[in-house]
Amino acid sequence: MRVGEREAKSRWRRILQASVTLVLALVCAPGLWGQRSKLKPPWNMYSPQTDIQVGKQNAQMLAKRLPLCNDPKVDAYLTQLGLKLVAKMPNRGVQYPWEFHCVNSKEINAFALPGGYVFVNRGAIEAADSEAQLAAVMAHELSHVVLRHGTAQASKAQLMQGAAGIFGGIFGGSASGALLSQGVALGAGGLLLRYSRSDETQADVLGTQALYDAGYDPRAMAQFFEKLQAETKGKNPPQFLSDHPNPGNRVERVNEEIDKLGGVPPNAKRDSAEFEAIKREVMSLPVVKTPPASAGNAPPASPSGNFVDYQGNGFALKVPQNWNRYEDNGSVTFAPDGGISQKGGLAYGMIVSVNQVQTDGSEQSLENATRALIGELARTNPGLKVAREPARIELNGQPGLSTYLSNESPNGTEETDWLVTVLRPQGLVSFLCVAPRAAFPEYEKTFTAVLDTVRLAK
Repeated sequence: MRVGEREAKSRWRRILQASVTLVLALVCAPGLWGQRSKLKPPWNMYSPQTDIQVGKQNAQMLAKRLPLCNDPKVDAYLTQLGLKLVAKMPNRGVQYPWEFHCVNSKEINAFALPGGYVFVNRGAIEAADSEAQLAAVMAHELSHVVLRHGTAQASKAQLMQGAAGIFGGIFGGSASGALLSQGVALGAGGLLLRYSRSDETQADVLGTQALYDAGYDPRAMAQFFEKLQAETKGKNPPQFLSDHPNPGNRVERVNEEIDKLGGVPPNAKRDSAEFEAIKREVMSLPVVKTPPASAGNAPPASPSGNFVDYQGNGFALKVPQNWNRYEDNGSVTFAPDGGISQKGGLAYGMIVSVNQVQTDGSEQSLENATRALIGELARTNPGLKVAREPARIELNGQPGLSTYLSNESPNGTEETDWLVTVLRPQGLVSFLCVAPRAAFPEYEKTFTAVLDTVRLAK
């Protein structure tokens, strides 16, 4: 055998040995193969596109209500850190339009709306001892998004209320239309952020995995929770713990997952100069005083006397210029800023829907369809009652019914709901006008003016 051949074979032998060693290392590495916990997202009746749409609409509302830091440096840092973590999470083929915002609140809290709209309080940044701890908070919130816990909880709520089978009837065949029209998920504590204990465990586990895969010390997850628990002694718990129920043995479960991943990596990242600089930046910002809780019930601005046109599915109308529009598949909600409560639900405004119904062509068809709609609304609103029986009216020259209902307002008071219905070829067109009982006389004038502008398709 020639010298060159011996050297070549020796070289290939070394390559083969190195390859075998690498394969064995990969197979035996618990963090890379098979040992980490497998997480299955809970049942969800909504599509990921609904998560994005609902999240976007609510993020736009919250951006107007929350005292944002409005510091490009801080938001850019949060975005960079957030996307680094997102890259290590399973998105199941969904591309979320991730957005990250700093909130100028000293409360230790962070939350993420469905679809990837993330809000981090300055209090959480200031409370974190290192970048790894802040990354832990964010990884937990991002886990809620990719596991779609928000709309999964909404799905469960709708199913428990018996509403899952009637979405098509009330909201023109669109479950997402129902979710949007109900105006849920506004702010921390809204329906889409009421996580279960099992949701919290999943977010802890996936967040720990993301920290590990991104190169951070995964113990930071348990460390931050221990820090928050220490904050509860002798005073109210931090807002984060109020919004995120402790699933029990939280720290132990995080440490168990770290063991499954193979322990703490020897070169795990704990802090960075960038984090320390951003923390100083945040601490230098002027403190914004949060309005008292009662301010959340403050009435919105009065309806504008200037009206704008809206063209819907089989109808057209004019609404006050200062009312926002939230629409989806045949259902549209008109409401002023502050007209949708942070607890979830329309408090001031109007919902217009098209309900596909079967009719026999009799004079009773309109009344039967209206009563069926009221019955379905009552199933999802236990406090709903008929205050004034349906009365015959005309709407754009077409026979209709006017029904007054009473209900519990999201603001904690009683509300009056004025339901106007008319039967058209495309189905039962309904106009649900909502305002607290004390404010209803003023709003009724606006509702009447809007209804006078309604034009129905031939």
